[in-house]
Amino acid sequence: MSGPAQPDRPALSLSGVTIRRDGVPVLIGVDWQVHTGERWVILGPNGSGKTTLLQVAAARLWPTAGTVEILGERLGQVDVRTLRPRVALVSGSVTRQLRHDLSARDVVAAGRYGALETWWNTYTAEDWERADRLLARGGVERIGDRTFGVISEGERQQVLLARALMGDPELLMLDEPFAGLDLGARERLLVQLSGLATDPASPPIILVTHHCEEIPPGFTHGGLVSGGTLLASGPLEEVVTSARVSECFGVEVVVGCTDARWWSRAT
Repeated sequence: MSGPAQPDRPALSLSGVTIRRDGVPVLIGVDWQVHTGERWVILGPNGSGKTTLLQVAAARLWPTAGTVEILGERLGQVDVRTLRPRVALVSGSVTRQLRHDLSARDVVAAGRYGALETWWNTYTAEDWERADRLLARGGVERIGDRTFGVISEGERQQVLLARALMGDPELLMLDEPFAGLDLGARERLLVQLSGLATDPASPPIILVTHHCEEIPPGFTHGGLVSGGTLLASGPLEEVVTSARVSECFGVEVVVGCTDARWWSRAT
């Protein structure tokens, strides 16, 4: 397995990336770089290409055109079986692959090897202790023995985040982790992600969401996706502006940030 990306090389680099499905462009000529220490939020309306962009960045989808370099490795020139374990992806697609009668603790521990079942690998006492600590970090240690299919949506997202961290990833990606969460669960997850964002030991983070209110404190960069194009990308305060967010979503809004929390409202 290759080592971590070098400090002077982007952790993620997309150049001219285009995706077509049945001849229809889903992403169009995307240029984007993510560097060590950066925490990105990608905003955009439904169907804009956000999830597709994340699938490419996580080495789960190949571009129709353009180049993708992830942790110093170029798609098409690397064995993705060695690359994917270095990139943690929290998404609904992961949830659908997991057997719902697994315990929450097993779901987390299996993340040590990016596996779907714990019987595929051998785990040490230290591995199980780490899984318990990660559950406790998310405030859900009490559900470790409960089956994954019956826990609440908020608990499930905390379990999936713990699973992602179990493998010590070099890139952490989250695809709409706040979807379906109630107010309490959303705030607990925001606190958890803010803690990761402000920890210098955390890997680069990329979060996809629809709402400015779901940008965790400590995030540094933003990107706006609409119609398959990356309209803007860069430091958060320069990208998440009223004018740019209005253009991205096709509705006039005012965007602001108060006490490190972002908000938006229609004008």
